Amino acid sequence: MDQYDVVVIGSGPGGYVCAIRAAQLGFKTALIEKYAALGGTCLNVGCIPSKALLDSSELYFNAAHNFEEHGIGLKDLKVNLEQMIKRKSEVVEQTVSGIDFLMKKNKVDVIHGLGSFVDKNTIKIAGDDGDKEIKGKYIVIATGSKPNYFPGMEPDKKRIITSTEALELKEVPKKMIIVGGGVIGLELGSVYGRLGTEITVLEFMDTIIPTMDRTMGKELQKVLKKEGFKFNFNHKVQKVENTGKGVKVTALDKKDKEVTFEADYCLVSVGRKPYTEGLGLDKIGIKTDKQGRVETDDQLRTNVDNVFAIGDVVKGAMLAHKASEEGTMVAEILAGQKPHINYRLIPSVVYTWPEVAGVGYTQEELEKAGREFKTGSFPMRALGRARASGDLYGQVKILADKETDEILGVHMIGARTADLIAEAVVAMEYRASAEDLARMSHAHPTYAEAVKEAALDATGNRSIHS
Repeated sequence: MDQYDVVVIGSGPGGYVCAIRAAQLGFKTALIEKYAALGGTCLNVGCIPSKALLDSSELYFNAAHNFEEHGIGLKDLKVNLEQMIKRKSEVVEQTVSGIDFLMKKNKVDVIHGLGSFVDKNTIKIAGDDGDKEIKGKYIVIATGSKPNYFPGMEPDKKRIITSTEALELKEVPKKMIIVGGGVIGLELGSVYGRLGTEITVLEFMDTIIPTMDRTMGKELQKVLKKEGFKFNFNHKVQKVENTGKGVKVTALDKKDKEVTFEADYCLVSVGRKPYTEGLGLDKIGIKTDKQGRVETDDQLRTNVDNVFAIGDVVKGAMLAHKASEEGTMVAEILAGQKPHINYRLIPSVVYTWPEVAGVGYTQEELEKAGREFKTGSFPMRALGRARASGDLYGQVKILADKETDEILGVHMIGARTADLIAEAVVAMEYRASAEDLARMSHAHPTYAEAVKEAALDATGNRSIHS
């Protein structure tokens, strides 16, 4: 029986990063993956393919609506969805091949099959070539999550679909209903909305992207409404039916009145849930909470001393970069190092256009905590760079402590904010003040100048260009 120092179950952004870091630190490492391709949800049916389709649909949308303003004339413009899907698949294949290369480079043994616990040090792997067992001194659970749904909205993967099926549609729907106004639903809704689909969003809460700063949700809603999105808030979906050539969705509105909606497809996008099916957690007594998440301490160790868990399968935001940080942390803890993660400084991003990004406390959280703060903001349209590119919509908002001026939260909507948010993360990791950020030189003309201007505004209405 093969013996390893570290065995990682699951090859998503948490698992494969953990395996690489463990190997770098001198551990003999194995990575178990039940599917043929490495990379987990993120690389295969999540982050990467959705961004590929978002970029393709954005190019089409700009060609249809914005190129003429730039002096570019086109005729007979049409959508070739089959080619978009093909390109998306090629991007995924290239990315997955990159993970294969990294495994070989770092001498990580990859074993394909369904891994499950025999005991706390022994893992059985059920593969196409039969079963085998391996032993590990330490085991890391990194099995991720799968799409969630509630009773009455069970996906049939034909007309009632999840994000996975939305990445493989054979046609551009005339109408699509999205249950849930969170990140995944809005991103995939944007893909098809840009291609001409009429999008209707049914959201249980009273805002979209409810976990982010409310200002950002309101601003994004304005943009999406201009693009034809229809929003129905405070709606509780009761039932989703496949009618043969379409779907019928029954919901209760904010007055508890029954209302119905019809479309070609219904995308059920009400979050994700931890995936531990088939792991055999009960065999070694690993504890899970009511949401099915594996319980861990602040070092991501389970109640079984040699077993750790990371990523979507434990508490916290279900984000690929959060999983990667946790994978690195566990490997370094096993090596006797003392890494840490400040979970408050894990950024969140919505890859619509404009993009939305945030890190730290939201204004609503600070108000609820009774903490005194000051706010600075700056509109993207006041930037020369934004006028040059035509990306005028959006703003940067900075929240700082009223007394110390320490930055408590940064929230932004606009062009390339998914990249700009890293500046805020760096500043907050070093506990910078708004004054610190305001005095940093920012290249001109750039979108990043909005961060400097918002910081100037937060330090006492010192913004130069607004």
